[in-house]
Amino acid sequence: MAGRFDPLTRTAIRGGRTAVPPDPRPGADAGPGKGTQAHPAKTRTWTPPGPVDLGLTLGPLRRGPADPTFRTTPGAVWRATRTPAGPATLRVANQGSGEVGADAWGPGADWILDRLPELLGAADDPAAFVPRHRLLHASHRRRPGLRLTRTGLVLESLIPVVLEQKVTADEAYRAWRRLVRQYGEPAPGPDQGLYVMPDARTWAMVPSWDWHKAGVDSKRSATIVRAARVAARLEEAAAMDLPAATARLELIPGIGPWTSAETLQRSNGAADAVTTGDLHLPGIVGFALAGDRDADDAAMLELLAPYAGQRHRAARLILLAGAAPPRRTPRMPRGDIGRL
Repeated sequence: MAGRFDPLTRTAIRGGRTAVPPDPRPGADAGPGKGTQAHPAKTRTWTPPGPVDLGLTLGPLRRGPADPTFRTTPGAVWRATRTPAGPATLRVANQGSGEVGADAWGPGADWILDRLPELLGAADDPAAFVPRHRLLHASHRRRPGLRLTRTGLVLESLIPVVLEQKVTADEAYRAWRRLVRQYGEPAPGPDQGLYVMPDARTWAMVPSWDWHKAGVDSKRSATIVRAARVAARLEEAAAMDLPAATARLELIPGIGPWTSAETLQRSNGAADAVTTGDLHLPGIVGFALAGDRDADDAAMLELLAPYAGQRHRAARLILLAGAAPPRRTPRMPRGDIGRL
């Protein structure tokens, strides 16, 4: 959640590192106004108070390299989302003047453009983080453009997190791709191969055999169905403080501390929502800060105590540094119950 040369390791990817290739065209305008006559776009330009790295800031919203809701193109990040006003496609790009330009398409274009600053970390306060370990200091210094995103959309963050419960990332990503492409809809605007995830009613109506074909067991699918049935109440958590939002999410059977933290990190931009109950994170944090690869949740929380209020940011910086202990056992085998 890099070493000296900042390698793109699996640990760094988990920390939200997403590469945005530079635009190779000399003098290319990466700003707004990319709509075409066939697909007119609504646009907005925003000047952030400091540097914003689009790959680091929006990277946690990407669910694997083939996420149908997320794309990177030279100089830009594309995202398909379902807003309260309807589906929307968003294209965001840094401009040379330090501004950020955005284009949006679809019924939810105004909604997503209104919330562009929060999506890019305007509500985040990186100055509140004070590194107290040399690894954190180095990781923080190398990434001045890291901001914690806030989507304001709970169900959109919750469902892929539930799919990731107790399975490998590859299995969860495969399930997300299959379900979104099967039950979602093509994103509005230019054809980038993007899909908008299904609405809450559609998630609640997915039949059991399609969950099975996607490799999702009955426990996870039941949790998603329960959440979809009370989606309106869950979305209220986006406006709550962290304790209240956590309590709201964990009222749903099947949603515990791991799931609520991973969700609120994205929907609420919660800088203190540290992930507990994770198979790998305590060992990574323990190894990075104290050389203890066998650290448990209690030890991890003790090590992160000096960063109270910013523990999620501290964990992300550790993950982005790639400071994971060497493997001692084979990787967890991939499963696919859809073949049974």
